[in-house]
Amino acid sequence: MADLLNTADYREQARKLLPHGLFEFVDRGTEDEVALGNNRRAFEAIKLVPRTLVDVSQRSAATSLFGKSLKMPLAIAPTGAAGLMWHDGEIALAKAAAAAGIPFTVATGSLTSMERVAREAGGSLWFQLYMWPDRSASYGLVSRAEAAGYEALVVTVDTAVGSNREYNVRNGFTIPFRFSARNIVDVMSSPRWMLKVLARYALTTGLPQYENYPPEMRRSVVARPMGKAMKKTDSLTWEDLRELRRVWPRTLIVKGILDQGDAARAIECGADGIVISNHGGRMLDSSIAPLDALAGIAQTVHKRVPLLLDGGIQRGSDIVKALALGADAVLVGRSTLYGLAVSGERGAGHVLSLLHEELVRVMGLIGRPLISDLDKHCLA
Repeated sequence: MADLLNTADYREQARKLLPHGLFEFVDRGTEDEVALGNNRRAFEAIKLVPRTLVDVSQRSAATSLFGKSLKMPLAIAPTGAAGLMWHDGEIALAKAAAAAGIPFTVATGSLTSMERVAREAGGSLWFQLYMWPDRSASYGLVSRAEAAGYEALVVTVDTAVGSNREYNVRNGFTIPFRFSARNIVDVMSSPRWMLKVLARYALTTGLPQYENYPPEMRRSVVARPMGKAMKKTDSLTWEDLRELRRVWPRTLIVKGILDQGDAARAIECGADGIVISNHGGRMLDSSIAPLDALAGIAQTVHKRVPLLLDGGIQRGSDIVKALALGADAVLVGRSTLYGLAVSGERGAGHVLSLLHEELVRVMGLIGRPLISDLDKHCLA
């Protein structure tokens, strides 16, 4: 890994190692990928103003979030494909997060059960919830997360209907995984992944499936292109959020907010935190970039709850820009998946260390030695 110096290097190495269909599932957006590109362009458009002759010899990226100390203002976003990047990938990624002193978010669509992640990885764990049409089954997940000791519930609210990821249909990769005439050549062209990931599942627990689903639901899920097999509901309302607030006793985070009014209403319904997100550019292709929505939402929220941001984070300077615009922390998804695909826990941990190193370097170069120093005055 000595030659992998940034997240882009890890992305390129992951592209070489993974089956084409699986890499595209992680890497791409939706439709014409306008939102995906806008997420990056929003960061690139913002410039930083260095402040000189400041003692930056004691720089620290440490901060606190929801009353807990973090080694840097970052958490691992929920990514259902972690278990396909590496055998037991969710556990490897959770261990990397724990070693880095940051939270890890287990997805509803995880290929490893939430209980097993908690038992084998430890650390600060959050659970991401997609509400199902069967509300009682969803509340069953919430109860399991509470019993397993998860510190926060992250409710995703920007997936009322499925997205249009045409490349997944063309590539033929499915969850639950099934061999097909369309994907078998793709799998055979990636022998390392086939032997180290797919074969290990086949010889131990069986081909990957949604392990957080109740057994009866797991049996009923048919193999469909990734992103289309997940059960979701298009009838979610603010009352559902109020009910989750009633049943969940710990930190409640709402993920997928881009509208200022929605942010205010989420707080009224009991949210303890908000993730400003367009789902990594994977849902609505014409959506605003989260970074472009951040300042307005921060003004509306006015520090009543912590704000997190995801979508497009690739460098430590991106974290600085998000915090300067009003975020309290960021979520990273794709970058750590690339690290996971290259070298499991070690690769994911290296990606996190690179981001930490870049963050404290930029803080030094702009003359802001502490996270609390990052504000709008850093920005041109």
